Amino acid sequence: MALVKTGVVVLDCAEPEKLAEFYKELLQGEETAASANVVEIRAADGFRLAFRRDMNATPPSWPRPENSLQVHLDFLVEDLDEAERRVIGLGGRPLDTKAPAGPYEERGYADPSGHSFTVRLVPPTAPKQG
Repeated sequence: MALVKTGVVVLDCAEPEKLAEFYKELLQGEETAASANVVEIRAADGFRLAFRRDMNATPPSWPRPENSLQVHLDFLVEDLDEAERRVIGLGGRPLDTKAPAGPYEERGYADPSGHSFTVRLVPPTAPKQG
Protein backbone atom coordinates (compact mmCIF):
# COMPACT_ATOMS: atom_id res chain seq x y z
CA MET A 1 0.00 0.00 0.00
CA ALA A 2 1.36 3.43 -0.96
CA LEU A 3 2.20 5.77 1.88
CA VAL A 4 1.41 8.90 -0.16
CA LYS A 5 -2.07 8.80 -1.65
CA THR A 6 -1.95 11.94 -3.81
CA GLY A 7 -0.24 15.29 -4.21
CA VAL A 8 -1.37 18.88 -4.36
CA VAL A 9 0.52 21.72 -6.02
CA VAL A 10 0.40 24.75 -3.70
CA LEU A 11 0.97 28.30 -4.93
CA ASP A 12 1.76 31.08 -2.46
CA CYS A 13 -0.05 34.35 -3.15
CA ALA A 14 -1.47 37.40 -1.40
CA GLU A 15 -5.11 36.67 -2.30
CA PRO A 16 -5.82 32.93 -2.47
CA GLU A 17 -9.56 33.38 -3.03
CA LYS A 18 -9.01 35.40 -6.22
CA LEU A 19 -6.30 33.13 -7.57
CA ALA A 20 -8.39 30.02 -6.83
CA GLU A 21 -11.25 31.56 -8.80
CA PHE A 22 -8.95 32.16 -11.80
CA TYR A 23 -7.76 28.53 -11.89
CA LYS A 24 -11.19 27.12 -11.04
CA GLU A 25 -12.61 28.84 -14.12
CA LEU A 26 -9.60 28.04 -16.33
CA LEU A 27 -9.65 24.34 -15.40
CA GLN A 28 -13.45 24.09 -15.13
CA GLY A 29 -13.01 22.76 -11.63
CA GLU A 30 -14.59 23.05 -8.23
CA GLU A 31 -13.53 24.31 -4.84
CA THR A 32 -12.94 21.39 -2.51
CA ALA A 33 -11.68 23.05 0.67
CA ALA A 34 -11.21 26.52 2.10
CA SER A 35 -9.91 28.05 5.30
CA ALA A 36 -8.77 31.53 6.27
CA ASN A 37 -5.41 31.00 4.54
CA VAL A 38 -5.80 28.18 2.00
CA VAL A 39 -8.21 27.44 -0.84
CA GLU A 40 -8.03 24.14 -2.73
CA ILE A 41 -9.61 23.26 -6.06
CA ARG A 42 -9.92 20.10 -8.11
CA ALA A 43 -9.94 20.36 -11.91
CA ALA A 44 -12.41 18.41 -14.00
CA ASP A 45 -9.72 15.75 -14.62
CA GLY A 46 -8.90 15.40 -10.90
CA PHE A 47 -5.75 17.60 -10.87
CA ARG A 48 -5.53 19.41 -7.53
CA LEU A 49 -4.21 22.91 -6.82
CA ALA A 50 -4.17 24.88 -3.59
CA PHE A 51 -3.48 28.55 -2.93
CA ARG A 52 -1.88 29.62 0.35
CA ARG A 53 -2.01 33.15 1.72
CA ASP A 54 1.42 34.74 2.01
CA MET A 55 1.30 38.50 2.30
CA ASN A 56 5.03 38.64 1.44
CA ALA A 57 4.76 36.48 -1.68
CA THR A 58 6.90 37.79 -4.51
CA PRO A 59 5.72 36.97 -8.02
CA PRO A 60 8.28 35.16 -10.15
CA SER A 61 10.05 37.28 -12.74
CA TRP A 62 10.45 34.55 -15.36
CA PRO A 63 11.70 34.81 -18.06
CA ARG A 64 13.99 37.45 -16.53
CA PRO A 65 16.79 35.95 -14.39
CA GLU A 66 16.22 37.90 -11.15
CA ASN A 67 13.84 36.02 -8.86
CA SER A 68 13.55 33.53 -11.73
CA LEU A 69 11.12 30.64 -12.00
CA GLN A 70 9.69 29.57 -8.65
CA VAL A 71 7.10 27.15 -10.01
CA HIS A 72 5.88 26.30 -13.46
CA LEU A 73 2.64 24.62 -14.48
CA ASP A 74 1.96 23.03 -17.87
CA PHE A 75 -1.59 22.51 -19.11
CA LEU A 76 -2.29 20.37 -22.17
CA VAL A 77 -4.90 21.82 -24.55
CA GLU A 78 -6.35 20.95 -27.93
CA ASP A 79 -6.63 24.55 -29.19
CA LEU A 80 -4.00 27.17 -28.31
CA ASP A 81 -6.05 30.12 -29.56
CA GLU A 82 -9.11 29.12 -27.54
CA ALA A 83 -6.94 28.58 -24.45
CA GLU A 84 -5.36 32.02 -24.91
CA ARG A 85 -8.75 33.73 -25.16
CA ARG A 86 -9.86 32.00 -21.96
CA VAL A 87 -6.66 32.82 -20.05
CA ILE A 88 -6.77 36.50 -21.01
CA GLY A 89 -10.52 36.70 -20.41
CA LEU A 90 -9.96 35.45 -16.85
CA GLY A 91 -7.25 38.03 -16.12
CA GLY A 92 -4.08 36.19 -17.12
CA ARG A 93 -1.48 37.83 -19.33
CA PRO A 94 0.85 36.57 -22.06
CA LEU A 95 4.53 36.51 -21.16
CA ASP A 96 6.95 38.20 -23.50
CA THR A 97 9.09 35.22 -24.45
CA LYS A 98 10.91 34.02 -27.51
CA ALA A 99 9.66 30.99 -29.43
CA PRO A 100 10.34 27.94 -27.23
CA ALA A 101 12.77 25.32 -28.41
CA GLY A 102 11.53 21.76 -28.48
CA PRO A 103 9.02 19.48 -30.14
CA TYR A 104 5.86 21.04 -28.64
CA GLU A 105 3.89 24.08 -29.68
CA GLU A 106 3.23 26.08 -26.51
CA ARG A 107 2.52 29.55 -25.15
CA GLY A 108 3.53 31.08 -21.83
CA TYR A 109 1.30 33.13 -19.53
CA ALA A 110 1.19 34.59 -16.04
CA ASP A 111 -1.81 34.22 -13.75
CA PRO A 112 -3.23 37.32 -11.99
CA SER A 113 -0.68 36.88 -9.16
CA GLY A 114 2.28 36.55 -11.53
CA HIS A 115 2.87 32.76 -11.45
CA SER A 116 3.95 31.50 -14.86
CA PHE A 117 2.33 28.63 -16.68
CA THR A 118 2.33 27.16 -20.15
CA VAL A 119 -0.44 25.87 -22.33
CA ARG A 120 0.83 23.24 -24.72
CA LEU A 121 -0.87 21.36 -27.54
CA VAL A 122 -1.79 17.80 -26.68
CA PRO A 123 0.70 15.61 -28.53
CA PRO A 124 -0.86 13.90 -31.53
CA THR A 125 -1.70 10.25 -30.93
CA ALA A 126 -2.00 9.17 -34.56
CA PRO A 127 1.09 7.59 -36.13
CA LYS A 128 3.03 9.70 -38.62
CA GLN A 129 2.04 9.22 -42.24
CA GLY A 130 4.74 8.42 -44.80
